[in-house]
Amino acid sequence: MNVDRTIYFDNAATSFPKPEAVTTAVTNYMTVAGGNPGRSGHRLSIEAGEIVFSARQAMADLFGVANPMRVICAFNATDAINQAIQGVLRQGDHVVTTSMEHNSTARPLKELEKSGLISLSVVRCGTGGHMDIHDMTDAITAKTRMVVVNHGSNAFGTVQPIGEMGRICREREIVFLVDAAQTAGIVPINMKDDGIDLLAVAGHKGLYGPTGTGALIIADDFDHTVIKPLRYGGTGSFSDRIEQPGFLPDCFESGTLNTAGLAGLAAGLDFLAGYKGGLRGIMEHKKKLVHHFLERAAKNVAGFTGYVSPDDIITGVVSFNLQGRSSSEVAQFLSDDYNIMCRAGLHCAPLAHETMGTFPAGTVRFGFGLFNTTDEIDTAIEALNRLGLS
Repeated sequence: MNVDRTIYFDNAATSFPKPEAVTTAVTNYMTVAGGNPGRSGHRLSIEAGEIVFSARQAMADLFGVANPMRVICAFNATDAINQAIQGVLRQGDHVVTTSMEHNSTARPLKELEKSGLISLSVVRCGTGGHMDIHDMTDAITAKTRMVVVNHGSNAFGTVQPIGEMGRICREREIVFLVDAAQTAGIVPINMKDDGIDLLAVAGHKGLYGPTGTGALIIADDFDHTVIKPLRYGGTGSFSDRIEQPGFLPDCFESGTLNTAGLAGLAAGLDFLAGYKGGLRGIMEHKKKLVHHFLERAAKNVAGFTGYVSPDDIITGVVSFNLQGRSSSEVAQFLSDDYNIMCRAGLHCAPLAHETMGTFPAGTVRFGFGLFNTTDEIDTAIEALNRLGLS
């Protein structure tokens, strides 16, 4: 067993390694282009603007949006979610969400509830992490303004039926916000077909971009003027006025963008678009790794406990525990003795762990990525077996 090589199973936090084209694109921007997009008329500024537009266009194409200017560049999915939640909700609104949410949605919603701005209903998911669509429907009231759902759990890998949810929201004229931080680039998403009004994505996970990138994507038929900007300031447009521009995307993008990151994100999206087998191929690869791990670990690792059937995991995210060992102890052992990188604890998703019965201890989380192999998983199983028997 080669323990000198690094085995990276933390792709649910951020994907690694990045495709070579991503690092090349970031370097090229920093050394060749380098201008500030939309701030000047010289060649380097124009080239930077073209880089940003290529990222917008690629995300619009991937998620079924006709107008790339409806792709609002954000610093991460959390930034995008806050823009959507705080930008849309008003005094007296009611929001429906789930018990499988990440703190990126749970915290801003809870803060608005505590301030008295909104009322909040958290629909309890089943022990497998799935929400019953009828429970969501029952939670909707005459004051429901928004439904917020985490498409794929970052802690347990379960995926919610956003197509059915979107249909119900459209019928009732309720804003549908989807957190796709874990599913973008893995699970096919079409905003029009799935009835999604607002889609928040992370650039640094399944889209293979650098950290510090993400987007809030606004559906073609959604009135963007109902969203109040979170930030105001310079946009490079209408510089003769002190009022914030009202047109897309400038109204939501004050200040200089992370252009180096967006250059890498554009390259990551290009890599994704050219991947043989497409998103279905990526999903099948991750499902294969999940099955391999869970089936072999259950047979070979003493005291192993998994929480979700491998048939229900399509994003490559697996949570588990070893009897008699804390999750942090397991993760530290894997890192120190076997160069296996993973995450332990509650993964910023306490509601999900309460739902799955793993709060407050948490779990060990493996996030399998496109570049992981079954041989790496076998190494991890051998390591876990030794820890379980020691």
